[in-house]
Amino acid sequence: MKLVTRLTLVAASLAVSLATVNQQAAEAATIKYAFNVNSDIFGGNGIFNFDDSNFSDEAIPTAPVQLLNFTFNSNPQTVYTQLDDFDYPELGPVVFQTVTGRSPVGLSYLFNDQADSTISYEISGYDFIVGNQTLTDAVSYTAIPEPATLVGTLTICSIGWLTSRKVKSAKKAA
Repeated sequence: MKLVTRLTLVAASLAVSLATVNQQAAEAATIKYAFNVNSDIFGGNGIFNFDDSNFSDEAIPTAPVQLLNFTFNSNPQTVYTQLDDFDYPELGPVVFQTVTGRSPVGLSYLFNDQADSTISYEISGYDFIVGNQTLTDAVSYTAIPEPATLVGTLTICSIGWLTSRKVKSAKKAA
């Protein structure tokens, strides 16, 4: 009888945790992504975030990037930000929704090399462009989960682990 009571308590806790995590995620508007440029010569990585409620009503919806940091692997002390975009402050870097089956967003970011302004770089969705050379499918994106999602997942896993320990100890005692 105690086992049924405990399992009911765990199921109720799980339902409340999932409802809380889903509610917090639904209310969250700022989305954060990490991105990598996969290239031997021009490789690098960065992060950006944007408010998903700011997507435009165009055929290809775009939203302005709020924060962007990017560094090349060969020169990690030089940081490129949203302020380095050619169109900043009028437009700056933007994200756009992409086709199904790939990352839900792509980045449009055009900037000059900080040491040599005659060299330009562009991240255009999944492509990285250096001058007139295009590295196709060189950019990958990874969503960074919100802390509330991580806490909810950890809580659910902990409850499951404790429950399995209780069930095993109850079986040994019987």
